[in-house]
Amino acid sequence: MIGIEHFIVVGAILFVLGVLGIFLNRKNIIVILMSIELILLAVNINLVAFSAFLGDLTGQIFAMFVLTVAAGEAAIGLAILVIYFRSRGTIAVQDANQMKG
Repeated sequence: MIGIEHFIVVGAILFVLGVLGIFLNRKNIIVILMSIELILLAVNINLVAFSAFLGDLTGQIFAMFVLTVAAGEAAIGLAILVIYFRSRGTIAVQDANQMKG
């Protein structure tokens, strides 16, 4: 039978993959955005697992709010990325540092 430990392990693996994706690949903004999405997915898995384990719907409702924020973050992030690519011709993170100031 699948217990809460299995869900926690899957969530931890996804969280570590997301963090590694951010720290190991600092050259591509799209990969960084996908890594952030993996981290949010790991948090959602843990919220739903603990909510089902405790028999309370609060974690599942909160997970739906997190999914909504993640969808908005992805849409706005990609829109900014498209506009940035049109003006600069590249989406390299090193070039994004020129936007400071």
